[in-house]
Amino acid sequence: MIRVALVDDDHLVRSGVRLILESVDDIVVVAESPDGPAGLRAIERERPDVALVDIRMPRMDGIEVTGRLATSAPSTRVVILTTFERDAYVVDAIRAGASGFLLKRTPPEGLIDAVRVVASGDALLSPSVTRRLIQAFARTPAPGAGHPALATLTDREREVLLAMASGASNGEIAGRLYVSEETVRTHVKHLHRKLGLRDRAQAVVLAYESGLVTPGDSRPA
Repeated sequence: MIRVALVDDDHLVRSGVRLILESVDDIVVVAESPDGPAGLRAIERERPDVALVDIRMPRMDGIEVTGRLATSAPSTRVVILTTFERDAYVVDAIRAGASGFLLKRTPPEGLIDAVRVVASGDALLSPSVTRRLIQAFARTPAPGAGHPALATLTDREREVLLAMASGASNGEIAGRLYVSEETVRTHVKHLHRKLGLRDRAQAVVLAYESGLVTPGDSRPA
């Protein structure tokens, strides 16, 4: 059973999301909160698998909630909910530790799939979100200082990281490298461990911030 917490100052949004999520047998909503501080307390208490957190709330916004949870409840994966499709929100949320970014107009089946994807340990990075990340880094070039642990990656793990940074799914990476999806998942798991990362979202950000890749380029820096 996937345990979910909802943090949103709009009661109707919370009620609608709860109704959608609890229409399936493998998801249960264990907490609802109307603002950031209350949501933080509820998540720290309940330790849900996934927290759906509104980006704009009174007293404490979703970015701050996400950043605090990275320390106080690291096992909870955060998906940011928003009505705004702005680059800064995407980058700030993922840098703060979010595992996904979802627009509130997402269809019910998309919301359910998102919770399942994030709960499984993957990140919710759609091609459109990845494009916004790339565009944001294009406006603010990475310093290119590198990351010491990148040197510990095998050539194949490096290839997988580069493909992830381009927005490719595991299936697409498997096709490019002529290997199985299970092999790709193994490479992803290994590179996450070596780089000290939690999920795909952090891996993509690291690839750009370290200068491993630059916007518009999928080759090693």
